[in-house]
Amino acid sequence: MSALPPRSSRPSVGLVGFGAFGRLIARHLAPHAALTIHDPYLPAGTLAAHLAADAGPDAAAADLPSAAACPVVILATPVARLAEAVRALAPHLRPGTLVVDVGSVKTGPAKILEEGLPDDVEILATHPLFGPQSAGGGIRGLKIAVCPIRGRHSVRAAAFLRRGLGLDVILTTPEAHDRAMASVQGLTHLIAKVLVAMEPLPTRMTTRSFDLLMQAVGMVRHDAPEVFHAIERANPHAAAVRQRFFALARRLDAELSAEASFSAEAVRAGPDRLAS
Repeated sequence: MSALPPRSSRPSVGLVGFGAFGRLIARHLAPHAALTIHDPYLPAGTLAAHLAADAGPDAAAADLPSAAACPVVILATPVARLAEAVRALAPHLRPGTLVVDVGSVKTGPAKILEEGLPDDVEILATHPLFGPQSAGGGIRGLKIAVCPIRGRHSVRAAAFLRRGLGLDVILTTPEAHDRAMASVQGLTHLIAKVLVAMEPLPTRMTTRSFDLLMQAVGMVRHDAPEVFHAIERANPHAAAVRQRFFALARRLDAELSAEASFSAEAVRAGPDRLAS
């Protein structure tokens, strides 16, 4: 990482959660912000190693109150642990703090944030539409869904995401986001899960379309299990999409089975019977 401006000259950002996605956030925010990082689930030695690798030389590991004291706090926690994180964070936040979440589901988490955080705290729900695998070549030009929930700093935050990080910012609502992601992420992860279960699959004698399909599988195959569970279980629209997908697959299977049965019967009947 290149030399950074002095810590005191950059805005302070608290980052709660330093798993794979938290580290991705830190890598791209470090040139722009002084990071104060807290993760109660990481051993101190592991956290220190990740800080050195991903957050820059002046990022600070800290307790939760210290991270919460920053004017911007990013919650990079699994969706299943968001309520727990909000309960722990809420007493330490200052009025006017902007709290940002980055989970893959928005309707439920937005409600958790609204109900669990003080009224004088601003809230911005976001979903970066990429992960550590797909962002391997950088994040410029990648998409992020942004759902303003409470407060007046959402426009400024969206402008930074667009101009500072080069992201394609999509302003939306939690409901519209979850409806779209039920298909976009729900189907992608579902199909990837099935294809991984079918392995080993051919790797040499393949078509371009198959290679692209497996490339998509590769982008999500190493996601943490909680990511898959959030996409398929926490999204209120995922079940309907999943059920429709399997219903259509069953119908197609029935059609193909019926055609195969007819073809086999025709072969057994012979050409004379077919002509009659």
